[in-house]
Amino acid sequence: MLIKCLTVGPIETNCYIVTDENTLQCAVIDPGDESNTVMDYLEDNHLTAKYIFLTHGHFDHTMAVNAVQAETGATVCIHRADVGAGDYRFTPPAGAVYYGEGDTFTVGALTFQVLETPGHTPGGVTLLCDGAMFCGDTLFRDSCGRTDLPGGDMPTLMRSLKKLSALPGDYEVYPGHMESSTLDRERRFNYYMRYALGM
Repeated sequence: MLIKCLTVGPIETNCYIVTDENTLQCAVIDPGDESNTVMDYLEDNHLTAKYIFLTHGHFDHTMAVNAVQAETGATVCIHRADVGAGDYRFTPPAGAVYYGEGDTFTVGALTFQVLETPGHTPGGVTLLCDGAMFCGDTLFRDSCGRTDLPGGDMPTLMRSLKKLSALPGDYEVYPGHMESSTLDRERRFNYYMRYALGM
């Protein structure tokens, strides 16, 4: 599994391209802006995008979705609770899949599992794949997502952090902004996750 992080847009959103190196099939996670940057990477590496996974519907994670989907034909996946009009929701293109807890998707030999982790938004999800966790704006290194935007809810987010902390073993944590981390590190040092565990 090859993970490429492209930091895009004015809010420096992390767009991840996760590739099965044997088949060159990939998933594009949260193409938030700069569709040309995303497409250049796909084309330069001869990759076939099978899915566009959205961790949530905020504009800074979705602005390049339509352009990348039109170029690649990839299937867009989003939780239904984040679908709608306005800056804080997203209307996906035709043919989108609405995913939820426990759903799995294959990309080459890779399997992505969906966990519902609302709180930052009602439809926030985390994607697990081969020891990697793509958590959008649910969990950050030393922090967590804001809950003061429409649809945000701090008690719900705390329950999501507790759910992630309870996963067995360790994961590489790939958040929607800023640098990566590990789940073990966040269990030990992240104030919000520690607070959630004490609830």
